[in-house]
Amino acid sequence: QVQLVESGGGLVQAGGSLRLSCAASEIAASGRTFSSGAVGWFRQDPGKEREFVAAISWSRGRTRYADSVKGRFTISRDNAKNTVYLQMNNLKPEDTAVYYCALADVLGSRTYEYDYWGQGTQVTVSS
Repeated sequence: QVQLVESGGGLVQAGGSLRLSCAASEIAASGRTFSSGAVGWFRQDPGKEREFVAAISWSRGRTRYADSVKGRFTISRDNAKNTVYLQMNNLKPEDTAVYYCALADVLGSRTYEYDYWGQGTQVTVSS
């Protein structure tokens, strides 16, 4: 069983920054390795669908972003720590949501491509 734990959420004023972390751990019996595949960040506001934010591949560090966050958010990884980060700058009130990290076999942007999910961390941006 793979476990993903998000942290770093909080309350920030518009224009501010936050850095989210996603720590991945693996139970040996799962057979899942982190040498392949990707980790993605998604977010969800109450009453709305979960939407893609950014993703990064473990091996090559390839990235992809939603248009709404390009130029403001940066995804990165520390393979030695099995941790992925989401640096969020110039935050806007519309970025308010619960942010989830998830693990996939491909560098995807659809929720169905991801098979392990964290519990989420709340990000609130005040105007």
